[in-house]
Amino acid sequence: MPNCHHDRYVSLATFRRDGREVRTPVWVAAEGERIFIYTNGTSGKVKRIRNNGRARLAACDVRGRLKEDDWLETTARMLDDPAERDHGLAVMLLKYGWQLRLTLLGSRLGGRYRDRAVIELRSSHA
Repeated sequence: MPNCHHDRYVSLATFRRDGREVRTPVWVAAEGERIFIYTNGTSGKVKRIRNNGRARLAACDVRGRLKEDDWLETTARMLDDPAERDHGLAVMLLKYGWQLRLTLLGSRLGGRYRDRAVIELRSSHA
């Protein structure tokens, strides 16, 4: 099971309409029972989460190779409220610092900053 306070990368599994799983390595940061993921709002994972809030997390490396096959079942939702999104991003910045700032700068320079999105996950077993 991932330790969202310490693991650098986590495999996020989201589900297509037909039930097939799609895995993506992502950065995550936790605050209490909430787990945050920063992404582009036009990405496939965002579309899948808007359609079906079921998601799973497992610790992985940068390429998405699982460290263990131990998944955390979660419920995911998009943080559409700007204040909530900014809070989730602030939690991410505490963990990833300059690396996330560099990613955000690249988004600004590439014209994708307005597409930024934050996903909130909570354990389904809580």
